[in-house]
Amino acid sequence: MTGFGFNISGFGSFPNRGLVYPVDISSLIVAAGGGGGGWTGGGGGAGGYRTLSSGDLDADIVITVVIGAGGAGGEYGDSSETSRGVNGGVSSVAGTGITNTSSTGGGGGGGYTTGSQQIGSNGGSGGGAGYKDGIAGGSGVSGQGNDGGTSSSTAYNTGGGGGSAAAGANGNTNANGGGGGVGTANSITGSSVYYAGGGSGAIESARSGTNINPAPSGGGGNGGFYQASNSAGYATAGSSNTGGGGGGDRDRNGANGGSGVVILKVPTVSYTGTVSGSPAVTTSGGFTIIKFTSSGSYRT
Repeated sequence: MTGFGFNISGFGSFPNRGLVYPVDISSLIVAAGGGGGGWTGGGGGAGGYRTLSSGDLDADIVITVVIGAGGAGGEYGDSSETSRGVNGGVSSVAGTGITNTSSTGGGGGGGYTTGSQQIGSNGGSGGGAGYKDGIAGGSGVSGQGNDGGTSSSTAYNTGGGGGSAAAGANGNTNANGGGGGVGTANSITGSSVYYAGGGSGAIESARSGTNINPAPSGGGGNGGFYQASNSAGYATAGSSNTGGGGGGDRDRNGANGGSGVVILKVPTVSYTGTVSGSPAVTTSGGFTIIKFTSSGSYRT
């Protein structure tokens, strides 16, 4: 612009013109689930589950999002194998003015080999115990999840992994492994979805009328059973981007935990559209929903 004694071409662009600040961003942060135990394995614990509000944020703040990877299932082999499942990875958001943003990965399910391998690991939710003999499950983090179940005192029926809404069930002295703890329903996307369910534990023999130990709502995997003749009786992985724990298995590797997820809910009048990492962006009512299934960022 010229003719008025000055030139505004050097003032730069105004990307936030028309947007409303400060803005309060709601978030769901779910860590990855732990892997189920192998050989005679407990269910993997669900990833830690948290809901947060950012408080008032100004323009040009970069919110960095990290998505945890699901823990690997424990191995089946000999006494040198690592039969306990691996813990899931942490999910988090971070940025200026944002605090307390990490969720803890789910604990791996206990396995068969001696000593500590049989104990479910601590995590966002604890892994279920492997083997037998009434071994303890892992502990969950308060406010994020629950404990894993114990193994049966007599039979090779293992504990279920803890879920965000309930502890994993204990292994039964009959033909039942412990079921995974149920996850939590959340409607941040505009629809109710369950997240962070525990994986179910392995069972000594086929249950009457079914070939699996089914997991409850929340993305946890099913537990496998002894001498299954085909994959219908094998443990299954936690569902991707739910934080579900992997199922424990009997005489096979445990199943992997499900990856985590972070969802941001931004008032549409304040949404800038500046994202990285290819999140899914939708709208619901007066809000824009940014769902991260891999690491990325959003700039206010």
